Amino acid sequence: MIGLDTNVVVWLFVEDDPDQARATRTFVAARCSVETPGFIDRLALCELVWVLSRGQGYGRAAISDVVETLLGSRDLRLERDELVRLTLRDFKSSSADFADILMGHVNRDRGSEATATFDRKAARLEGFVRVG
Repeated sequence: MIGLDTNVVVWLFVEDDPDQARATRTFVAARCSVETPGFIDRLALCELVWVLSRGQGYGRAAISDVVETLLGSRDLRLERDELVRLTLRDFKSSSADFADILMGHVNRDRGSEATATFDRKAARLEGFVRVG
């Protein structure tokens, strides 16, 4: 298994630099397979969502499609994919940030009774409490 940095994952979906996109796709095709998948950790996934949203102008539906594509890939593995699936479900039905939602699911999975936040959108989610 080989870990994939955020920019590698971005260029699997974005064509803003054709040379980088081509190099990424060639690399992933050569190095990532069912037997030896590429690994995308939670931080890289959250950074990917941020880059797609802020840097590339993707909306929530397009971001959801990208995450679903990653979840469905046989050649790529997401860290804690079961929590990513829950996050994606909540991301589609709320206005909270993907990273906040994932953080809440990870915290609950680790035994936290709630996740404290100043973020008003996140505070509306189950498992969050608002500070202040």
